[in-house]
Order: sequence, then structure tokens, then C-alpha cells
Amino acid sequence: MTRLDALRAVYDRLVGRVVVTIMGAVAVELQSIGHCPNFFYLQHAMGLASSMGLGIALSRPELSVIVLDGDGSVLMNLGGLTTLARYRPENLVHVVFDNESLLSVGGFPTATATGSDIAGIARAAGVPRTARVESLDEFVLAFDGALAAKELTTIVAKVEAAGPSGYLTDLALLENRFQFQRYLKSAGRKT
Repeated sequence: MTRLDALRAVYDRLVGRVVVTIMGAVAVELQSIGHCPNFFYLQHAMGLASSMGLGIALSRPELSVIVLDGDGSVLMNLGGLTTLARYRPENLVHVVFDNESLLSVGGFPTATATGSDIAGIARAAGVPRTARVESLDEFVLAFDGALAAKELTTIVAKVEAAGPSGYLTDLALLENRFQFQRYLKSAGRKT
């Protein structure tokens, strides 16, 4: 399964939900499908997408929050999994695309290439729902199940170590911050 295929398969479920993602391949591929004002691309903060998503989920429990992460990013901040488990926001789904490499910065192998199991680590940390999936059908089933469960979930999707040909996009990241802030201010308001 490719990350891009996985993103395409659930893209319609991302529209209208708060989406926080790391930079690099995940952000470029998500933007290639279509940017929305509810998508935030976390720049210069590798390892902190789950922390950012947690803060939003706790402060805005009426919103559904999706974090799109990578194995290298999660491994840089394993404490993020214990913090997620401590607070257990019911409105947060944490997707980790595990390609066993730091693809966006040269393709160096991560610890998952030698046997570390992020889903097992999340489970041991206390995340109530975890899944490790290897096919597109499994991913969609796990993702939809997580949205329906309304319980903190970490889904580790094993994906190919392949990505976009480049990592530059047309989206001005400063404007993304302002756009996302405006989205959060207006989301959930009754007119």
C-alpha cells in the first residue's frame, strides 16, 4: 500500500475534520489531493504532530481531530504516545504511516525497519484502541472503525518507502497557519 493511496481512500472523511500533519511526504501528498482550510501542516516540529493534535482535541472536544504522522516522527517523540494515553481524547484518531524510513530526509532506516512495533508501543503506553494494517482495505476498515468508535485510536499503516519526487508545494506555510486559525475559530459555531 502506498501512503498516497491510503490518503486518497479516506480523503472525503478528512474534509470537515481538523487534520494535523507532519511536513514532508505526508503533507505533499495530502496537498496533491487537495488542500482544505482545516488542514494544518506542522513545520519545523518533527515528532510533535500528535502533541499538537492532542492540544486541539482537548481544547475543542466537539471537533473530530485526525493526526497524520510518520514512523520517524513518532519515534522522535515516543513520550507523545504516553501523553495521548494519559488524556485519552475520544475525538482523536492518530494515523502513523510507517515506511520504515526517514523518507523525507534521505531515506535512512528507522527502528521499525529492525523490528520496533509502534502499534505495540502505543498499546503498551495505554492507547485504548490500536491497529497495525498492511493493506488498503484494512486501513480503510480501521480508519472508519476509529471514527465510529469515538475513542482514542492509533492506526499504524505499513506503507511503501516511496514518496513524491519533490517536497515543495505552492502552499504558503505562514498563510496556512492563519487559515487554520481562522478555521478553528469558526468551526463548530452555529450561525
